[in-house]
Amino acid sequence: MASERNGDGGTENGNGGSVSMEMPEIRYTKLFINGAFVDAVSGKTFETRDPRTGDVIASIAEGDKKDVDLAVKAAREAFDHGKWPRMPGSERGRIMTKYADLVEQHAKELTLLESLDAGKPRMVTRVVDIGSSASSLRYFAGAADKIHGETLKMSSQFQGHTLREPMGVAGLIIPWNFPAIMFFCKVAPALAAGCTMVVKPAEQTPLSALYFAHLAKQAGVPDGVINVIPGFGPTAGAAIASHMDVDMVSFTGSTPVGRLIMEASARSNLKPVSLELGGKSPLIIFDDADVDLAVDLSISANFFNKGEACVAASRVYLQEGIYDRFVKKLAERMESWVVGDPFDPRVNQGPQVDKEQYERVLSYIDHGKREGATVLTGGKPCGERGYYIEPTVFTDVKDDMTIAKEEIFGPVMCLMKFRTVEEAIAKANDTRYGLAAGVVTKDIDVANRMTRSIRAGVVWVNCYFAMDADCPFGGRKMSGFGKDASMHALDKFLAVKAVVTPVYDSPWL
Repeated sequence: MASERNGDGGTENGNGGSVSMEMPEIRYTKLFINGAFVDAVSGKTFETRDPRTGDVIASIAEGDKKDVDLAVKAAREAFDHGKWPRMPGSERGRIMTKYADLVEQHAKELTLLESLDAGKPRMVTRVVDIGSSASSLRYFAGAADKIHGETLKMSSQFQGHTLREPMGVAGLIIPWNFPAIMFFCKVAPALAAGCTMVVKPAEQTPLSALYFAHLAKQAGVPDGVINVIPGFGPTAGAAIASHMDVDMVSFTGSTPVGRLIMEASARSNLKPVSLELGGKSPLIIFDDADVDLAVDLSISANFFNKGEACVAASRVYLQEGIYDRFVKKLAERMESWVVGDPFDPRVNQGPQVDKEQYERVLSYIDHGKREGATVLTGGKPCGERGYYIEPTVFTDVKDDMTIAKEEIFGPVMCLMKFRTVEEAIAKANDTRYGLAAGVVTKDIDVANRMTRSIRAGVVWVNCYFAMDADCPFGGRKMSGFGKDASMHALDKFLAVKAVVTPVYDSPWL
């Protein structure tokens, strides 16, 4: 693999020169409450850092319980007395479409912010992260006037129907690995349903969420409907989860924090909770697979977004007949993989999001070495500054090793063998997680058996990361419950109410 970077914000090219980088202007650093950017009540701020260097990008207002109280109050007022839940779905959809237009119009600046704050390759960020954000808004804009109840066939002299009503004030807590995408995975269906909301972005990556708040106001989203409170989990996040006037919470993040969210709900007002949590997804490659396709899918499934993906297929199971060919081809392919400054268009992999995650990934790599796994490629940090790690592939991995059991959330791939379909199914399901899986085979019967046998929220066949606004996303077991994306995402923001009236002297029932 290649490592091409320097420490001054530029990027070295192959001739020792440098590539100039355009840095974004940081315009929004305060809390967004009731349509205005304001300082935290405490006056506190925290630093968001450039993962390329560790340098400070900006100081961000640090919200805590008092700020959450103000945001919830604004959201409650907007829901109970404002026009957003009372306007026709078609009008909400019109405003959301304008919102999507603004995201696209500001795509360049948003791309720079997201790449800088999260260490993401700029070219991919523009297409995937910002492009998907606008697509999600458009999808749910189209859904806003298609929220229907049912007519009930009662068994006696009554007529009944159901209403699907907005839940009220939603608490939305989003992660740092896909800040823009996850913002709209939650905000867009909440808007379509007619909810108001308090959003807490991850403290590592608050910049795009604050920019999106600005664009929401420009689009015509009424004040109080979207409130954004940057801050930390134990303070701002905990205040949202335990707030007596928050009607539901949707959280994406780690399984341990998901437990805390549920506990806070139970101890407060028993608000419904939707959780999209960790994963340890298997990618199962059969002997008949095209080896080039298998290698390509394994690389993208593990090293896309520097491995900071809940669906990363860090358990790659290879049938014995393809194992040696796959390993050889993978080692060859990784020689051309470039780790470096995400603003350089030639770079495949940027830095981990922050120092804590960088050290966590390196500790897992050390675990793998100590437990007897063999490093095929990588295994070390890159450079003298920033949070860069070589993409690491382990062979000779056993199912009981730490790296095979625990979510790493970094550029680490574990290769293991299997013999039969039955063994592959058993290995795939031998995990406490159930978020995603991949199957690579030319045999439709094998593919059908695997997809029906693997206990996961999504199974990709001969593809990976095939995600879309119309495709439900969410896990099972300790990967959580509830769906983001698709019409199913609306369910968590809607309450079903049955309405029954008597029918007198009806000619039919």
